[in-house]
Amino acid sequence: TLDVLGRVKQSKETANTIVFNDTATTEIYTSKELRNAVQMAVDNNIALQLGINGDGIPAENHHVAPFHPEYAEIPKKAPDPAAAIEMAKAAGHGETELELISIDGDWRTVTTDAIGAMLREAGFNIKRTVIPGSSFWNDWTKYPFSTTNWGPRPLGVQVLALAYKSGEAWNESAHSNPEFDSTLEEALGVFDADERRELSAKLQTMLQDDGAIVQPYWRNQTKHHTDEVKNNFVHQFREMHFEETWLDS
Repeated sequence: TLDVLGRVKQSKETANTIVFNDTATTEIYTSKELRNAVQMAVDNNIALQLGINGDGIPAENHHVAPFHPEYAEIPKKAPDPAAAIEMAKAAGHGETELELISIDGDWRTVTTDAIGAMLREAGFNIKRTVIPGSSFWNDWTKYPFSTTNWGPRPLGVQVLALAYKSGEAWNESAHSNPEFDSTLEEALGVFDADERRELSAKLQTMLQDDGAIVQPYWRNQTKHHTDEVKNNFVHQFREMHFEETWLDS
């Protein structure tokens, strides 16, 4: 609507995202094969298009963004729904009901619906549950299979330390890997981003291979303003800086 009204549109790629967690300590999801199968069944680009109308870029299921200074390019894994359901069947979960939980409302619900539809189309037995926002966050780290939105952090290792280190309070996927933890501890002590990138490549690969999450996309930060507003830009963390902004009327 704002585009049609002739407003100036500005957009910036960010590390704002949504992740699908299959909690590794829950009986069903102790199966690494099932976690990998769920991951393989989802086309992240389709989730991006359906979830937020393509206003972002596809993610790679490891929660380190291309905008993080230590981001490492690792081999991308293509979706394969047919192989995914066969993997689930081989693991004994071809008919297992997977309850996919999300908060009610906005892009998070729509994205979860899109993921659920892809899993269902691949042959998985999916049950969708939507929980009102007034109660969703009471147990957000305890749902067996759910989606959660994550705000950006300046460094990739900050996100990994919060969300995927063993025993951390916000580790909703219950990811636990001693090698991952020790590599992360080492990475947290490396100041130079280029040097830290070598460790990040290992961390990204381990998290992706473990099937801890399905992470479909990184959201853009987009805003509109009138053309009288000059020298004002979108900020990665939605901060508003007007020190050098003026109104040309």
